[in-house]
Amino acid sequence: MTVKLAVDGAVATVTVDRPEKLNALDYATIDRLSAALDRIEGDDAVRAVILTGAGERAFSAGADIGDLARSIAGGTDRALREIVRRGQGLTRRVEEFPKPVVAAVNGLAYGGGCEIVEAAHLAVASEHAAFAKPEITLGFPPPFGGSQRLPRHIGRKRGLEMILTGDPIDAARAAELGIVNAVVPHGDLLAAARRLAGRVIRHAPTAVGACLAAVTRGLNVPIDEGLAVEASWFAVTVPTEGVAQGLSRFLDRERPSGQETRPRRGTASSRERV
Repeated sequence: MTVKLAVDGAVATVTVDRPEKLNALDYATIDRLSAALDRIEGDDAVRAVILTGAGERAFSAGADIGDLARSIAGGTDRALREIVRRGQGLTRRVEEFPKPVVAAVNGLAYGGGCEIVEAAHLAVASEHAAFAKPEITLGFPPPFGGSQRLPRHIGRKRGLEMILTGDPIDAARAAELGIVNAVVPHGDLLAAARRLAGRVIRHAPTAVGACLAAVTRGLNVPIDEGLAVEASWFAVTVPTEGVAQGLSRFLDRERPSGQETRPRRGTASSRERV
């Protein structure tokens, strides 16, 4: 199998396992990644996902060129169906996943690999990582959503520089641009990704899911519609136990020692007594 799934506590790690091919995304691997996400979504015990690549050299070097060539040789309709729909489907799945997805970029993240990083909610990169949009060298624009997400994330001119030149950037530059959240020593990569995931999943799952959904949707609509999206997800969380517990914890910290959270049944509150 070219995709491995391991669950440790509340965190699932999904690994693209084609190191001899620099973890290139052939069609079977893309489909298995989607299937792994389906399985994780249905497991309530799993609160976060780490996506990474096997080996020391690559997170993913991008789409498998052999698959691309065969699809393109079959004509436009076949290429759109097999390349674009499949690739965009995967990155959209990652972007809209209801649990936080952390990309742990262990090496090259080129083409489709870079597009997965762009779609992930958070990303940590090894100091050895590198990022590139080399599709232009093959004669076409990024087909897995990269022509749309990258300029939205880092700005039109900086996005176009990567897309139009195809030149790679190192991990430090990727962090400067906001493609990744942090750069860490190579040997600390997965531990750092788990720590980042842990900082998220310590919070109520409903709140985490609402934040993910509000930001993902809001980035792609005008501000007025985005504010309505925010309000709708706030409304979803209001009656939840997470809100009740969060407010109770905060109020307990603010309240002088020994003061009760609620007035006892049958007695007047302090406000009523005044």
